[in-house]
Amino acid sequence: MPRYKLTIEYDGADYSGWQRQPDRPSIQAALEQAVLKFCAEDVTVRGAGRTDAGVHASGQIAHVDLSEPFPSDKVRDALNFHLKREQIAILSVELVDDEFDARFSAIQRHYLYRIHSRRAPSILNRDRVWWVPKQLDAQAMHKAAQLLVGHHDFTTFRASNCQAKSPSKTVDFIDVRPVGIEIHIRVSALSFLHNQIRSFAGSLKLVGEGRWTADDLQAALDARDRRACGPVAPSWGLYLLGVDYREPG
Repeated sequence: MPRYKLTIEYDGADYSGWQRQPDRPSIQAALEQAVLKFCAEDVTVRGAGRTDAGVHASGQIAHVDLSEPFPSDKVRDALNFHLKREQIAILSVELVDDEFDARFSAIQRHYLYRIHSRRAPSILNRDRVWWVPKQLDAQAMHKAAQLLVGHHDFTTFRASNCQAKSPSKTVDFIDVRPVGIEIHIRVSALSFLHNQIRSFAGSLKLVGEGRWTADDLQAALDARDRRACGPVAPSWGLYLLGVDYREPG
């Protein structure tokens, strides 16, 4: 049974998230409906990350098994035809071996959080950035963010309903920098806790405002207590940029 790797872009504003829901629109369900219309197969599309409601992606990865082989370009074009009413696009399709798994074969995931830092609200980027109506100190945010790099117990930055077996994760990279009037927070790791990046962003915003110091962020991390976290940033500023895999062979 041929397995196809899909690279997907989507605007998550109108969806309940990646995971299929019984009564709400989801990315996964829209993709599965597109496959059904294309080749009359009832399949499960498995993604690399279960993004929350409102979260966007420029490089989500998924895989799907079909009963008969099709050229990769045909699969891409057919799915995009059936997704034309959705805010979802298939950027590329690759035929992969049966051992490839979009979720479990991943070795690193890359996310971006966008903060729109100006007095006037963002009109053209509404539902795509977190509007903060003041100037933030990106340098202070970046310096403090390095305290979060490495292997830590991230209980403070973990949603209360997180289903991960352990609060311990390894963050490989965090970068905070100004990009025009925006502040971009980039984070890379093998995997994340539920709401971990949004919790990082909300706490780093406090640093950028001067309400927290780097020592305050360290104290929040050390507390291992959800109540020590800053405000959780809204979902619409978060993007799944891409997922890394080992080269085959």
